[in-house]
Amino acid sequence: MSIKKTGVDQQLIRDLAGILNDTNLTEIEVELGDLKVRVSRQAPAAVHAIAAPQAGYAPAAQPAASAAAPAVAEPSKNAVPSPMVGTAYLAPSPDAKAFIEIGQKVKEGQTLLIIEAMKTMNQIPSPRAGTVTAILFEDGQPVEYGMPLVVIE
Repeated sequence: MSIKKTGVDQQLIRDLAGILNDTNLTEIEVELGDLKVRVSRQAPAAVHAIAAPQAGYAPAAQPAASAAAPAVAEPSKNAVPSPMVGTAYLAPSPDAKAFIEIGQKVKEGQTLLIIEAMKTMNQIPSPRAGTVTAILFEDGQPVEYGMPLVVIE
């Protein structure tokens, strides 16, 4: 961050950094008059920001995937947990093909889904190679940190 040392409110920067930690955001920017401050941190390895989809994106109905997902009484040790709070989507836009389907083989690092958090779309990559045996959320569903999303056997 290249800001003049004179006139910079260090407490403002600390407060913004605290907001990043409290909200699991990776970047925040504020403008106060002609002062513009952006504070960012490196995202966790499991989260990669991508460009937001077109305005007006609404989740596409995916009844086949959710209906085929088995009811899971307790999270599987092979479940991929949500790295953040947000809204989970199976595809990058309503008219696009889903990233994954049940029975599909995936590679480590392959995008499984996206989670929208604070108007930022975050790709969630597969932590390992395997076969998708369950999708544990509905397209467009709010998800919590740590919530199991996909089971990869």
